[in-house]
Amino acid sequence: MIKYILKRLMYILLALFVIVTVTFFLMRLAPGSPFASERNFPPQIEEKLNETYGLNNPWYIQYKDYLIDTATFNFGESMKYKARSTNDMISESFPVSLTLGIEAMLLAIGFGILIGVVSALYHNKFPDYLATSFAVLFISVPSFILAGLMQYFLAYKLGWFPISGWKGFIYSILPAFAIALSHMGFIAKLTRSSMLEQNNSDYVKMARAKGIGKWTIVFRHTLRNALLPVVTYLGPLTAAVVTGSFIVEQIFAIPGLGKHFVQSITNRDYTVIMGTTVFYSIILLFAVLIVDILYSVIDPRIKLKGAKK
Repeated sequence: MIKYILKRLMYILLALFVIVTVTFFLMRLAPGSPFASERNFPPQIEEKLNETYGLNNPWYIQYKDYLIDTATFNFGESMKYKARSTNDMISESFPVSLTLGIEAMLLAIGFGILIGVVSALYHNKFPDYLATSFAVLFISVPSFILAGLMQYFLAYKLGWFPISGWKGFIYSILPAFAIALSHMGFIAKLTRSSMLEQNNSDYVKMARAKGIGKWTIVFRHTLRNALLPVVTYLGPLTAAVVTGSFIVEQIFAIPGLGKHFVQSITNRDYTVIMGTTVFYSIILLFAVLIVDILYSVIDPRIKLKGAKK
């Protein structure tokens, strides 16, 4: 296990190096500059700003400085917000996105597995048709459409929830469901397919022949084996919901990391774009590592390295 983790950490460092390099050159190849929209700036002031942020240096000097700053987790000062560093913006906004993401993950995983199990147990019956219809609906409708519908009917018309903001737990319910519903549909479909496959296996038929109840078979036998496809989906799911849904955070005016990322792209704020991109990449790569380790915990038959002949 230790050798495997060390090996994967080396791959993560290599992947981060590639991501940092690609992000740097893509930002430098894009036309314009972070100060191009400041039309009221005299050329002398714009030139001074470019010099302050090192934009006048040769590309290899900028690249070297960026690699050193990234290696020390110093993502630099924002080019659009005065006296604001990228690290401060991440430290302030990421806890909000993390709280919202964890809530959305719990909803997606809990209800998704429940819907998938019920759908598989009542295969080709009314509960299966109903659960499948809801899963397909959640997958098909984009999260920003669901967010707008819930905001209009549940918050504006019925007044059950606040329309927007971030002032307590009740403010997180609607955006959490808006993020979770599409993932909930995917998890329900994965769980249903895997459960149906397990229900036709020999060990389940033997358990039924012994007179064991179907819910006992689910919790003691089939569910654990059926969770492997769901665990595979947890890697990208974690990165998607923990870092925050950009559009949903904008709709509900949530001060999360996704809001800063969208604004940094609009403002061409190089330091914030590259800093948040690297931060997202770290979360995704470590999420995938944790998922791979969970494979061996859920199913001991899976080895972390090739079996010896």
